[in-house]
Amino acid sequence: MSYTIRRFQPGDRDAMLAFAQGLPEHDLLFLGRDLRHPRVIEAWQDAIVEGWIDSLIAGDGGSLVGSAALVRDPLSWSAHVGEVRLLVAGDRRGAGLGRDLLEAIFAVAAAHGLAKLTAAMTTDQLGSIALFESLGFRAEAMLKDHVRGRDGVTHDLAILAYDVERTTQRNRAFGVE
Repeated sequence: MSYTIRRFQPGDRDAMLAFAQGLPEHDLLFLGRDLRHPRVIEAWQDAIVEGWIDSLIAGDGGSLVGSAALVRDPLSWSAHVGEVRLLVAGDRRGAGLGRDLLEAIFAVAAAHGLAKLTAAMTTDQLGSIALFESLGFRAEAMLKDHVRGRDGVTHDLAILAYDVERTTQRNRAFGVE
């Protein structure tokens, strides 16, 4: 599988819109906003310019096949925490693209000196949960019936967390760097 990972740029708006529209609604529920609307992507790009979001995309030829974002609020009481958001095209799952995007986001988080990362996903997204857990995230909370699709069905939202210092210490204890 070939792809390149780079920063999300203003010229990527239409490609991101096409990518998001190709994903099932269920894959987008954890985002809080429906990424299939141009105004949501414009707000995302504004937040990148303002420094609240760092966003990476994975491209293959002229189309997007994945995206990862690190959302921060440097003015909040939780300025040491970043929220990770990951989207991978259905036909690209299970081949390492999600892991590559997350590892790239880890580098961005380290550059910001973040102490903790969180990620949210519906509890039935078992592949995503397994991927995040394989990289050191652990379940921290579950919000019952927290998101609702257009069909009216509610879904529980899992919150996973990655404690940078604790995970680094545990890895060192097991000889992993």
